[in-house]
Amino acid sequence: MSDTHAQTVSFVRDTMLPPADPPVREAGAVRWLRENLFSGPLNTVLTILGIMIVWFLVSHFWDWFAHSVWNADSLADCRRIIAETWGEGARGACWAVIRERWNQYVYGFYPAELYWRPTMAFGLLFVALAPVLFSEAPGIRRVVLVLTTVLTLALMVALGAPAAWLVFAAVVLVGAILVSERHPAWLLVFSVLYPLMGVWFLWGGSAWGPIMVLAGPVLGWIAWRLLVPVSGMVAVVAALVVPLVWWIVLAGEAARDAESIVSLSIPAVDSDRFGGFLLSITIGVSGIAMSLPLGIVLALARRSDMFLVKTLAVIFIEFIRGVPLIALLFVASLLLNYFLPPGTTFDIILRVIIMVTLFSAAYMAEVIRGGLAALPRGQYEAADALGLDYWKAQRLIVLPQALKISIPGIVSTFIGMFKDTTLVTFVGLYDPLKSMSDAVRASTSWKGIYWEPYIFVGFIFFLICFGMSRYSMYLERRLARDHR
Repeated sequence: MSDTHAQTVSFVRDTMLPPADPPVREAGAVRWLRENLFSGPLNTVLTILGIMIVWFLVSHFWDWFAHSVWNADSLADCRRIIAETWGEGARGACWAVIRERWNQYVYGFYPAELYWRPTMAFGLLFVALAPVLFSEAPGIRRVVLVLTTVLTLALMVALGAPAAWLVFAAVVLVGAILVSERHPAWLLVFSVLYPLMGVWFLWGGSAWGPIMVLAGPVLGWIAWRLLVPVSGMVAVVAALVVPLVWWIVLAGEAARDAESIVSLSIPAVDSDRFGGFLLSITIGVSGIAMSLPLGIVLALARRSDMFLVKTLAVIFIEFIRGVPLIALLFVASLLLNYFLPPGTTFDIILRVIIMVTLFSAAYMAEVIRGGLAALPRGQYEAADALGLDYWKAQRLIVLPQALKISIPGIVSTFIGMFKDTTLVTFVGLYDPLKSMSDAVRASTSWKGIYWEPYIFVGFIFFLICFGMSRYSMYLERRLARDHR
């Protein structure tokens, strides 16, 4: 060792110390408690307050849940079983009402022999959503499709579905699994066709109606292809006018004529038979699917430089946001028929879906407008520098980034809209929360039951909304590009 080094370094260890355990305060549960629950005076007070609230809830409601009864024929029978088991004065939940009336909470007053139809429609809904929600996650898509296939077929068998429809469902579900493994984009064709299939499965009647509705865009596309060599503007107008004329004037007669030649009918179900979660999911899924594209159009219109377009978008958004949803539902239920030609029948569920969609689209437009405003101006200038026109710039550069920013707000709007489907009780429809619970309590057997239906319905709503929230978090993680 040199003299200089010897003078500057008084001691140099030539052996390693054996590893030692960390202090108790810096390891294990003690460290976690200290960092997360007792990191400071305020956190400590909040932790103690939270423990007291949990203890209050458990001490007051534990016996009610612990003394639950699942097998009983009436509320009086429940109370008798609780008294015999736990003594006079004991209290307990009577979940037997859910066991006895689950079908009403799920299907409303839908014919019992046709329960398999909405079950099949709900299963096929996941097939339609899989290529859209999990386009970049083959593993998750595979799990979703396999579970959907097993559960849908098992429930259809349990509900007594005819053999022909079981074969149909099995072919579609198993075929979707096979197609998703090799060509997942092909499933998007089923996603486009599913809305018409779902309407037919739920309401029944002739299949020629949805087929003729589908023929409208086909005829519009044919008109566009024939006229685009003549004039692009004329071709666009024809592509819009031809389907409208077909739907309004010719589609109904064509469907009736086709039905008289080849019958493709299944038993029809009126809208007043819908109820429970079948009604809520039908309105919610329809509103979600239509409010997002309409909200995007409204957001772009509100930011437009064209005075008339911007003014109309602002008037629509501010009017819808300034009116309660219940007022719009009353308009859909009572006043809309006054603006239609005499003798016109407009399905009540369709009217409610339209109003819920418009209401949600107004809020969706503001959420997406916030995402558009959050983009730096350089993104718009980059699109101009690339020579992109307005629609290409929006489709390729602006909207993908704006929608990614807006994901939390979009999903929050979806969740709020789905929960608002319970408001349809005020226009005479049987939502699962109030109207269906009142219908159950109208029976002398369950008169007086109160908390159990609300807790059950609230729990199902929580599961659905929590699933949407978790998917939102998954989507945010998948689209995160900032630190990669």
